[in-house]
Amino acid sequence: MKRKIYQFLFTTIFGWKVEGSISPEIKKCIVIAVPHTSWWDFVIGVFARGIIHVEINFLAKKELFVFPFNYFFKWMGGAPLNRGKKENKVEAIVKIFLEREIFRLAIAPEGTRKKVEEWRTGFYYMALKANAPIIPGVFDYGNKKVIFHKPFYPTGNITEDLKILHSYYSGVLGKFPEKSFHPK
Repeated sequence: MKRKIYQFLFTTIFGWKVEGSISPEIKKCIVIAVPHTSWWDFVIGVFARGIIHVEINFLAKKELFVFPFNYFFKWMGGAPLNRGKKENKVEAIVKIFLEREIFRLAIAPEGTRKKVEEWRTGFYYMALKANAPIIPGVFDYGNKKVIFHKPFYPTGNITEDLKILHSYYSGVLGKFPEKSFHPK
């Protein structure tokens, strides 16, 4: 029932559609959400996740996980991250992957909603160390589509792998086109 409500609101009211999915058999993965230009991306992602009916998680600073909000953030799939502690964030997130049976992490490789020329590479190394595929997720505001592409398994050759991953985002516009990532 909830899935039908998400679909009705997302497609009929807002005029968006979802293409592709994430196989429920993939229990652990990194879903890269690009382009990330607005806080609305989170809302769009929640609707898309509800439509494909697969749990997708996110990270947030641990300070948000205090009563009573901790229940809401955990229910939404959130995992707390200690951003103030001087520890390797990639290792800390890989630890979360290893501790959980199911962890599909949505992350924006741009690392910000501002215009960037290059992605941060932490997501790539998380996928390698957690032995998890990367699912290219596209937020195409120009065509009002969220696209989940097939899993990509990193090879360890980051230069070549990023070329492949960048190819999924050529010509894609975010909510604020001037902030959109444009692959070279």
